[in-house]
Amino acid sequence: MMRNMDLEMVAVLLLLAFSFHGEAGVGSSGLSFNFYDESCPQLENIVRAGVGSLFLADPTTPAALLRLMFHDCQVQGCDASILLDPDAEKTHYSEITSSKNFGIRKRNSISLIKSIVEAVCPGQVSCADILVLSAREGVALSGGPGISVPLGRRDSSNPPDFRLADTLIPPADIGVDGVLQLFSENGMTVEETVAILGAHTLGITHCLSLESRTNATNPAFANTLKMSCRLPLGFVQNDLTPLLFDNHYFVNSMSGGGVLRIDAEMALDSRTRALVHKFADDEEAFFRAFSSAFVKLSSSNVLTGNEGVIRSNCKAAY
Repeated sequence: MMRNMDLEMVAVLLLLAFSFHGEAGVGSSGLSFNFYDESCPQLENIVRAGVGSLFLADPTTPAALLRLMFHDCQVQGCDASILLDPDAEKTHYSEITSSKNFGIRKRNSISLIKSIVEAVCPGQVSCADILVLSAREGVALSGGPGISVPLGRRDSSNPPDFRLADTLIPPADIGVDGVLQLFSENGMTVEETVAILGAHTLGITHCLSLESRTNATNPAFANTLKMSCRLPLGFVQNDLTPLLFDNHYFVNSMSGGGVLRIDAEMALDSRTRALVHKFADDEEAFFRAFSSAFVKLSSSNVLTGNEGVIRSNCKAAY
């Protein structure tokens, strides 16, 4: 893990490298690929450098950032509400306190990058856009595709509490029916839905999410689960290359080693089986479909124009 002193050093270096203040641009409603061309032209370079520094200190950063973005986008769209801390007076419990967000990491990393962006382009860039860009950079740094994403999201000013996250973040035992319905609401095709689940190629799954898999029929997987989950805080690697964004997730699924229920079922269901085989055989096809799905997920139901706010502090609503 990166120490606080190291993080401060990164911030100083980035401020020296990007000590440029752009003129404030006039924002338009909706998302666009050139949204910050005038108001913060160095935004993507700042985020890329920040995520790169974090990645060098902790190679699991991409997996954490991708999960952080997914969980944010599943609750009211990508509005950075997952970054909000609980109310100090305990009158409001933010969505990060939901049990569905167990194991979420790197919230502070987004706040660090935000502080650097604020020093360069004060009051211009939302935490929501920084979170999406950070996840995008994590995918690329770990070997995945470079994804062009439209920008212009705004941050939530009326954050949800944990009960909405409890409801909207899918359960660990969701099956094919559930994910096809879930991602169709973001405008995704079946192919894009299978591809977006390929994000599981990064990282691990905590044993607390695997209770429904204790009776797995694959003997090799059942034995792995038994050995890895002897302790409640144990975990299982999602595939053999958990630090690389590649198509091994689909290869693993085809061989009967899918970790979560959905990972196993997709290789068997008639609606998804051919796509799992396709992506296992053709990594570029997976990357293309994943890129399209990433853009749809990160652009669905977002706040733009005069909606929401631009938070100066990602952890505080006001």
